[in-house]
Amino acid sequence: MKLKTIEKLCCPFDKQDLNLQVFTKDIDENIIEGILTCNTCQRKYPIVYGVPIMSPDEYRQIQLEQPIMEQWKLDFGIIDTRLLPQNS
Repeated sequence: MKLKTIEKLCCPFDKQDLNLQVFTKDIDENIIEGILTCNTCQRKYPIVYGVPIMSPDEYRQIQLEQPIMEQWKLDFGIIDTRLLPQNS
């Protein structure tokens, strides 16, 4: 995913801006792995193989996304691996 793409993305839940945390890039500086986070609703959207997984809550497959977050916790030291806010 190109860095310029981030400017066009927003949280599918509340349409707010997203913050980017990059874990790996390719030689052309495209994002391969990372997390997009909405500061307003605290939802996290992983970027896997350059593709942001940004489905609305009712279509998210948490059982597929959560193992990625747990692996990144080990590999990159992320602290909060919750994909959805605690009260959702």
